[in-house]
Amino acid sequence: MTLNGKRRNRQILTNKIRAEKHPGQAEQPEYRIDRIVRLTVRIRSLNYFRMSSTPAYAELARQLWSSGPQTTTVAPATGQPLATLRLSNQADFAVAFDRARKAQQVWATLSPRNRAALALTLHDLILGDNNLIEILQAETGKLRGAAVEESLTTAGVALYYARNTSAFLKPRARTGAIPLATRAVELRHPKGIVGVISPWSSPLAHGVSEVIPALLAGNAVVHKPDTQTVLTTLYVRQLLIRAGLPADLWQVVVGEHDAIGAVIAGADHICFAGPTTMGRHVAEAAGRRLIDCTLELHGKNPMLVLDDADVELATTGAVRACFSAGPHLSTERIYLAEQIFDDFVPRFIAKTRQLVLETLTNPGQLERVRHHVDDARLRGARILSGGKARPDLGPLVYEPTILTGITPAMAVHHEPTFGPVVSIYRCTDDEHAVTLANDSDYGLNACIWTRDLHRGRHLATRIQCGTVNINDGYASAQTSVDAPVGGMKASGHGRRHGEHGLIRYTDIQTVASRHVPGFDPPPGLGMEPNSEVLALAYRLMQTMRRK
Repeated sequence: MTLNGKRRNRQILTNKIRAEKHPGQAEQPEYRIDRIVRLTVRIRSLNYFRMSSTPAYAELARQLWSSGPQTTTVAPATGQPLATLRLSNQADFAVAFDRARKAQQVWATLSPRNRAALALTLHDLILGDNNLIEILQAETGKLRGAAVEESLTTAGVALYYARNTSAFLKPRARTGAIPLATRAVELRHPKGIVGVISPWSSPLAHGVSEVIPALLAGNAVVHKPDTQTVLTTLYVRQLLIRAGLPADLWQVVVGEHDAIGAVIAGADHICFAGPTTMGRHVAEAAGRRLIDCTLELHGKNPMLVLDDADVELATTGAVRACFSAGPHLSTERIYLAEQIFDDFVPRFIAKTRQLVLETLTNPGQLERVRHHVDDARLRGARILSGGKARPDLGPLVYEPTILTGITPAMAVHHEPTFGPVVSIYRCTDDEHAVTLANDSDYGLNACIWTRDLHRGRHLATRIQCGTVNINDGYASAQTSVDAPVGGMKASGHGRRHGEHGLIRYTDIQTVASRHVPGFDPPPGLGMEPNSEVLALAYRLMQTMRRK
């Protein structure tokens, strides 16, 4: 056995002894002082966290012509003021919809190819734009790698729809009632105004990436981003205007519940990403108006690590899936096969303790994380790593936390945490793992780790989630823009990305024409004989496979 192997075994044994002495609390990570100093210096040295004093960001805020009361956002990493914005009032909402409606009538007359050209330019503008990355970091607290990943995904969405919009909106011939005698064509018309309501957790992926296909389908957009991430939205809007978009086509309004109600009341289609509780209200309000809605809601995302998995690869992937995916897609439940449990857990803990800590975004998120961890601790769960806030590093920093011994009585068992907390469970076989993974009201994203891809794909079809990744936490599905993504059960309604991600913003119209005498009986032939002739014709077409 190597020296490193002996040390690792001694450490595992030491952890077990300490856990037996203190069953409610396993050994906590001893973060090295140099890591704390580096992280503290890194956070406090970022000038863009003081955006309110930067003229460029003040100019961004001036894109808003809202006339309501002022509000000030703060930088999650420092708690210091970030930007001062005016909220929108009822008069502002009315003006936004009026401007958007007028602009859309002209925009819809352009060919899909002309509209799509703007998205190609936007793709080029987003790539490598450090200003966009810094604004996204400042507003959300994301580490640079996560911010870059989200911007690249959005650039990919722009490129995809720039290349495919014309084909998706092209008139499609459909089989007529009687071949040669009738002809049917399917047409796509823009809805009119799409209302986009996007979250603070991913303003590009669930905000801008929805605006792009809505515009290219021929619609105008009235967009209510979360107030915390308004500047990110305004910056990309500025890029798209630079690319040639008429400014009135993309209206940005600011506010909370009253703004959501105003957007639903005036739009012709709603796209919402956020909590499931709010999603239900959005769907109910849209239903009263008989307009469609697309919802991508919270998840309680499971990971299944099978007995044949590459444990080294799986633990690396688990760290990324649990603590670097962003709260929307992060894995919160890990189901481990008995055979690899004791090998997986210590490696996972060790890699988690090497992470650079990332700030949360708002006090509500921190409070939810604290509640889930404290509730689990009080009810007997073991904390294998993390488990506490780190105000010495930032007002919203919480250590990546690994729990075991979770029971249904604990809130973390079934409620989405939306923060850096994951629970580990043992499972006896594949059937047990699938049953546990599906034992949830939510079904957004899942992942399976196995060396046998055929086995993994078979199990994936049984997982009740909108996307399932094999040997990857989330990125394989989320960056495959040609494939639709979204949630099952309480995690959503409808899909984004792919062809469906654009045509959902259109109304379908069928135009059918009759070229020869059709269903009416010819002169001298009664209804009953004519019915027999038509039935004979249908049998003949069935035999010839023409219908």
